Amino acid sequence: MRWALVRVALAVTVMVVAAFAVPLGLVVKEMARDRAFSNAERRAAALGPALAITSDRRELDRAVASTEDGAAGRLAVHIPASDQTGGRPIEIGTRRAAEKDLRTTRAYGRAAIAAVPGGSVLLQPTALGTGQVAVVELYVPEAEVTNGVATAWLVLAGVGAALVVGSVAVADRLGVRMVRPAQRLARAAHDLGEGRLGARVPEDGPPELRSAAIAFNSMADQVVRLLANERELAADLSHRLRTPLTVLRLNTASLGEGPAAEQTRAAVAQLEREVDTIIRTAREAKPQTQAAGPGAGCDASEVVRERMAFWSALAEDEGRTVRLAGTDRPVRIPVARPELAAALDALLGNVFRHTPEGTAFSVDLHNGEDAVIVLVSDAGPGIADPAAALERGNSGERDGSTGLGLDIVRRVAESTGGDVRIGRSVLGGTEVRIWIGLDGRASAAARDEGRRRGKGRSAARTSVISRLTRFR
Repeated sequence: MRWALVRVALAVTVMVVAAFAVPLGLVVKEMARDRAFSNAERRAAALGPALAITSDRRELDRAVASTEDGAAGRLAVHIPASDQTGGRPIEIGTRRAAEKDLRTTRAYGRAAIAAVPGGSVLLQPTALGTGQVAVVELYVPEAEVTNGVATAWLVLAGVGAALVVGSVAVADRLGVRMVRPAQRLARAAHDLGEGRLGARVPEDGPPELRSAAIAFNSMADQVVRLLANERELAADLSHRLRTPLTVLRLNTASLGEGPAAEQTRAAVAQLEREVDTIIRTAREAKPQTQAAGPGAGCDASEVVRERMAFWSALAEDEGRTVRLAGTDRPVRIPVARPELAAALDALLGNVFRHTPEGTAFSVDLHNGEDAVIVLVSDAGPGIADPAAALERGNSGERDGSTGLGLDIVRRVAESTGGDVRIGRSVLGGTEVRIWIGLDGRASAAARDEGRRRGKGRSAARTSVISRLTRFR
């Protein structure tokens, strides 16, 4: 495209320069010729008074010699024969014009120009006192006719060349301005096609290419979001498989000894490892938190009761004491039912997976004016480093855990503008506190601002939590 623009600009400029320069050059040449012969006519007319007064040869010789052209040998006077000339024609100076040109000039009575070797002659008719017509011949060399024409043509050629070079340079710069953004867009599209998802295009250049760059960047961002969501979906679905796997693993412990029991336990362990591998692979990229969509929501009390009914059967088999509180009335929250169920299964699965058999646990649901708090507590050994536990979703496998469970819980809470806290429970073990905002419209920017003001908000939440937990 760049060289095409240059060629078009070159062709157009050359045609324009030729269209103007050639006629202008011819006009300059004609003007120089007219100027030369106008000056010659003026100089030839200077002998008119002398010819009107006398026809004496000596007087005319002195008159011709007194002029610059006569002294240079370029002026001649042709007087026809008469009584005053003794019946013979008189010619003064060097004659260059042909006889027929002289006769034609006398016959028509007006100035004429005739070509002669080395230039031209101006033939100027002049009336004599006798009524006859004399012809003043003035030689005009070719150099005088073309004086200044070559310089003018060189100037025109220089101006034309400058215009051509300038137009080519401007076309080249315009081509670069259009081609470079297009090349960057092509490279970015190639990089994105090869899997380099961070490829983006600077949003500059002509308006059309700028719009294309904006659209490409928007498309690339959307591709990244879709891939991240796909990984999250794969990870979430895989993690939900761990809930029945946990039940299977705990049930295989009661099968006793024997080849069949060992094979069953080995198969469950292998299946659990495969699920963990899927989770870790899907979690290579950091997920993006998304708020619940319009109309998303559920009854938290109903979901908590349903999931506790599922886990209570396994808790009874292991001799665990279970306590449930706060689910006696509906509690609407801006979280989709499958998301809340997945978060509860992740927390309760961790209780069964990381605490000994017979360890008690409880789930409390507290409904406030601006938030709902879900507390999952156990009487196990607790978590030595709660902050590190919350980071496991981003740091990979630790202590045999993928770390995705708490990350699922955190994303559910943050989608409503809330968060997750880990502390010491009243049962002596771990307490996971899920803060769910009720407006459901908190954005990531608002959450970031809230984290920057973490201390002030933590104090406020502590006050709210203290009021809510009075009823535990």
